[in-house]
Amino acid sequence: MKQLMHFKVNGKNYDLAVEPNRTLLEVLTEEIGLTGTKMGCNEGDCGACTVIVDSRAVCSCLILAIEAQNITIETIEGLASAGQLHPLQQAFIDCGAIQCGYCTPGMIMAAKALLDKNPDPTETDSRRALQGNLCRCTGYVKIVEAIMTAREVMKGSSSKKKL
Repeated sequence: MKQLMHFKVNGKNYDLAVEPNRTLLEVLTEEIGLTGTKMGCNEGDCGACTVIVDSRAVCSCLILAIEAQNITIETIEGLASAGQLHPLQQAFIDCGAIQCGYCTPGMIMAAKALLDKNPDPTETDSRRALQGNLCRCTGYVKIVEAIMTAREVMKGSSSKKKL
């Protein structure tokens, strides 16, 4: 039996009737239409479905949608603003951190959760934050480079705001 649920995704409110066995990943992609979040293993091992839930990077395939009632969810679609890519998205492009692109949304969301929590992470911090995300196309060097690049861009833009 479906239950009426309230979700806040990328700053927008959604009220949906959801089957209690549906995952957050299924609701995001099939009900809300946010297809940037990818289903990889459907077991929480690959990180392709990573979204940010209440400031934490989580695998959306492991969370039942009913557990996401009244929480804040961020997906890759919510990062760009006013036609401008988020610094992480731009850094992934500039650093060549995108290969096939399937894992990229999950990688970027895991990196964003890290930078939101720690605006000045080390390379080790970045690698640790990506531990739950698998990429079969690259050795992570360019991905970590992209996070470090975005870190510098974001630090520069926050210091400009203080002026």
